[in-house]
Amino acid sequence: MTKTSVFRGACFLAAGLALAGCKKNFDPASGAASPAQVVETGNAGLVTVDHPDQYPTVAASRVDEPDKLDVTGSVFPDVSREIPVISMANGRVVDIRARLDDNVKKGQLLFSVQSPDIAGAFNTYVKAAADEQLANKAYLRAQDLYEHGAISQAMLEQAEDTEKDAKADLNAAAEQLKIFGVDKDHPSPIVKVYAPTSGVIVSQNITESAATGVALSGTATAFTIADLSSVWILCDVYENDLPKVTLGQEAQIKLTAYPDRILTGRVSDIGPVLDPTIRTAKVRIEVANPGILRLGMFVTTTLQSRTKVTHASVPASAILHLHDREWVFEPAGQGQFKRVEVTGGNMLPGGEQEILSGIAPGQQVVKDVLNLQATVEGQ
Repeated sequence: MTKTSVFRGACFLAAGLALAGCKKNFDPASGAASPAQVVETGNAGLVTVDHPDQYPTVAASRVDEPDKLDVTGSVFPDVSREIPVISMANGRVVDIRARLDDNVKKGQLLFSVQSPDIAGAFNTYVKAAADEQLANKAYLRAQDLYEHGAISQAMLEQAEDTEKDAKADLNAAAEQLKIFGVDKDHPSPIVKVYAPTSGVIVSQNITESAATGVALSGTATAFTIADLSSVWILCDVYENDLPKVTLGQEAQIKLTAYPDRILTGRVSDIGPVLDPTIRTAKVRIEVANPGILRLGMFVTTTLQSRTKVTHASVPASAILHLHDREWVFEPAGQGQFKRVEVTGGNMLPGGEQEILSGIAPGQQVVKDVLNLQATVEGQ
């Protein structure tokens, strides 16, 4: 028989399962048995050998583990941790001290507004202060007159009511200045707006000289600050997979940017409305941010169901890895081994590897594909 060249390494087993074998003569002097012979079968999925007993097989084991669902998602801020920054005073922005994506601290100056509202509010305060002072003097005078019998009790009560109204107007005017962020003792037409919380500026809606405030044509929300110490992962889960998802379920999160980091989160919401086009629901996962999660990042999330599924497992040496595909060889009788494509899963203790599909527990497979490879390469 003419010898046929074979590929080295794993390529021989994947592409050369139907290679022509090479015979070696029996040596009577030494009494050694002829090495296994691989012969062509005409079927790329079968390989025939002379001595199949030289390739021991092993039964695939049974593995019971929680059912898993892999979904993709993106990182979003926790809306409960987003704080808008609003200027209650309407006016023109004259100074901006922070920008989009900046980390800011609570109480940090963000921007300043030149507002005509301040003049009106301060004028109201001054008038209210004068009226309250006058009303207070009138009330004190009325008390003295009443004690000397010069006026009736009704006139005293009227003076008291007038003084209370004036004091209420003064307090309201002072509170208005406080809302605007103006010191009543040192008024200024420039209103300074400070960060109400610490976090990252995730939205900026103002520029220099732009209008801002709650009553002008500009946007009321100048900045949005988000606390990113905890974020949301929003995933799309298909309708037929929703029974596998429950509130409080643990989720393992793998980052595209950091494949070696795995984070743990919890399902906090399952959307009540399906997307009518792709038939998916939004599933929200809350996860603590160790400082590497950025808004908009793509992630892969693995959800572990409470129900269990059964898979097979085989020794890692029984699996041939080639061109992003995985194979095992099972005995087919009459000195033949059949190539079977499988889907490998996680590595298990004892040098075993999980098989998600392709074979079932109890099926026999060649224990060491490299042993078969070495024998064939020696022909």
